[in-house]
Amino acid sequence: MKRPAPIPDLSAPSRRKRALSEEERALWESVAKQVKPLRKRPVAAKAPAAASDPATHHAIAKPIPVKPATAVKAAPAQRPHAPPLAPIGRRERAKLSRGRQEIDARLDLHGMTQLRAHRVLFTFLQRAHSDGLTFVLVITGKGKVGGLDSERGVLRRQVPEWLSLPEFRSLVVGFEEAHVGHGGEGALYVRVRRARA
Repeated sequence: MKRPAPIPDLSAPSRRKRALSEEERALWESVAKQVKPLRKRPVAAKAPAAASDPATHHAIAKPIPVKPATAVKAAPAQRPHAPPLAPIGRRERAKLSRGRQEIDARLDLHGMTQLRAHRVLFTFLQRAHSDGLTFVLVITGKGKVGGLDSERGVLRRQVPEWLSLPEFRSLVVGFEEAHVGHGGEGALYVRVRRARA
C-alpha cells in the first residue's frame, strides 16, 4: 500500500520584527506625545453567574449597540460676544502725542505683581468706562535693565495680552504704544469704550 504524500505546511511564514530607524522612532514619539487617552467607561455590574438558561446567557453576552451621537446637541449658554479691538487712528494718536488730545487719566503699574496689576488695571478701566473717559495712559514700565532677572518687562508683555481678553474688550476699543514723551515702549494709549446709555 502506497503511503499518502505529506501535507505541505501552508501556514504564513513567521514575520520578523524589524527595528525602527531613528527617523521613524522620532516620528512615533512625536505622535505618541500628542495622543490623549480615552476616558474609561464605567464597568457594568456583572450578571449573576447562576444563569444556567442558554438563552439568557446568550442575551447577557451580546454587546449592546451604541448609538452614534446625534447632530442635535443642547446649545451651551452663550455669553455675549466681546467686541473686537480696533487700532487707534493716526490722527488721534498724533493729537495725543502732541498734547492736542487730552489724556483723561493715568495708571502706573510700576512695581506691582502680575496679580495685583491685573486687578488694578481692570478696576481702573471699569471706572474710566463708567465715567465716560475716552483716552487713558497705562504705564507698564520697560522692565528691569540689567541684573540677573530673566523675567524682564513682564507687565510690558502681559498688559497687551490682558487688554485682548474678552472681559477687557468690553471696556476697551483699542490700544497702542505711547509716544516717547508719554513713556514710549513702557506705556500704552488705551481708548476706552463708551458706556451704552
